[in-house]
Amino acid sequence: MPRVSQFFGVVIYLYHNDHHPSHFHAEYGEFEVVYTIETMEILRGRLPRRAHNMVVEWALMHRDELRANWRLAREQKPLLEIEPLD
Repeated sequence: MPRVSQFFGVVIYLYHNDHHPSHFHAEYGEFEVVYTIETMEILRGRLPRRAHNMVVEWALMHRDELRANWRLAREQKPLLEIEPLD
């Protein structure tokens, strides 16, 4: 599972050739959640509130890059690193 970003203990992944809707995975310790890229809806899982808020903030700032990486992943191409949350 290719890692595209990491910040404050949160790791963001996208799988190659994953199912629709476009989404990404966020892990924080033993927690994992899957968010849609377009609406930030949680498809499954949960994160502690603080980690969730950081992921949403980061994803809203980098939605275009997430969309681009989703397309690359669907095409089985290498993914681009996305700037972490500061």
